[in-house]
Amino acid sequence: MTMMRSADDLTFRNRFEAGQVAPDDFNHRAHLRLAYVYLCEGAVDTAMPRMRTALHSFLKRNNVPADKYHETLTRSWLLAVQYFMDKAAAARSFNSFIAQDDRLLDTGIMLSHYRKDTLFSDAARAGFVAPDLQPIPPAA
Repeated sequence: MTMMRSADDLTFRNRFEAGQVAPDDFNHRAHLRLAYVYLCEGAVDTAMPRMRTALHSFLKRNNVPADKYHETLTRSWLLAVQYFMDKAAAARSFNSFIAQDDRLLDTGIMLSHYRKDTLFSDAARAGFVAPDLQPIPPAA
């Protein structure tokens, strides 16, 4: 499917990378939007380092402790967004993509793939831990 980024999506990415998005404005939907934009620009293995760098910079700029970053959640959400992108009809923007199927907006979705103790462990925060309940469906 053809997934496109709108001018607003690109502006959002640029503003985020430039440190112009306030912490209160960077909610779950905004995380998904950033993931979507990066995935429109490359595969998960390309998007992941970009997402990691952007999130680390965001934390540093906003004086949030670096250990707030969560590697497993970041990668798992990228994988989930990619899976839904692969299933979706062509979209012209993040908003048109998410309107097709809004299940990604459920912040608890990863708890269907991970036990809570696993997902919120120090090991999962520091490095990627594979799901221990059910795998995240692979991208097409």
